[in-house]
Amino acid sequence: MEDGFCTDCKTYTSIVYDHSEGDSICADCGLVLESRSIDETCEWRTFAKEAGAGYGNPVRVGGPSNPLLRGGGLGTFIAKRDNHNLAFGDSCSSSRLTQWHKVMENPDAPLINNFKSIAIMADSLGLVETIKNHAKELYKKLDDQKACKGRKLGAIMAACLFYACQEEGFPRTVKEISTVTNGVTIKEINRAKKFLKEKLEIGHKFIHAADLARRYCSKLGLNTKQTKAVLETVKKSDDFDIRRNSTSILAAVILMITQLSDETLRLRDIVLVTEVSEGTIRFAFNDLCPYAARLIPNWYANNKDLNKLCVP
Repeated sequence: MEDGFCTDCKTYTSIVYDHSEGDSICADCGLVLESRSIDETCEWRTFAKEAGAGYGNPVRVGGPSNPLLRGGGLGTFIAKRDNHNLAFGDSCSSSRLTQWHKVMENPDAPLINNFKSIAIMADSLGLVETIKNHAKELYKKLDDQKACKGRKLGAIMAACLFYACQEEGFPRTVKEISTVTNGVTIKEINRAKKFLKEKLEIGHKFIHAADLARRYCSKLGLNTKQTKAVLETVKKSDDFDIRRNSTSILAAVILMITQLSDETLRLRDIVLVTEVSEGTIRFAFNDLCPYAARLIPNWYANNKDLNKLCVP
């Protein structure tokens, strides 16, 4: 019971709540003060340890179902109890329940743990929820085929994340993904990529330097004009026979564009962001320099400005 104001008694009095009908009734005169009220408390007890006295769990529904798990991922978990504070009969009953629960353990438990590992890797790379879910779908398809048995799961999950990024339009390099895995090498991820491509018939798509340009320019703090010049230069580089991978070309282009601006970047900063070695950037820079007049847009630099270009 709680105290409330009764309009009939004209005073504060005890109020009785009839939960079955949703009525609030004055304890003195019996007047129904409110009818059909909505009970906003939880519909069941949760026995949550963090719910102290007077603080009920506000959750009124269970967790969302997961279509990637059997039965939507819904199940019952028996929490461990402190048998020291229980009577002998209750202690035996609790132990038996725990044993039965182990025997009937959730068959999706390994899959759930692997989904968590994929989510942790995706969070470390700052990826959105759609990419996480796509990577989980790819892994679930492999799991349904029983294709993961005997293979390094860390490499398989990394490969799933790689293809999910590609197919969602936010590509990441293998080197970037390898930095968030637990000791998985680039060679192992490439091997897992080939395995996924064969099993799931995933179309191969090369990572273009332009796909990475905006992100790298943002990390390096380049302004809008510099970023636009980098994008145009990288796209024009496809017309020339420059035998370097896309990341090396992008790193060299960023170096060229920053050398032509008032604010230059240290080569070391570009190395840290692009994860391309200094030597590789210098070689790519030398390969691009003969085509600089045709690569770099005229609105950004003229032929006289191009004389500033020099190998760091």
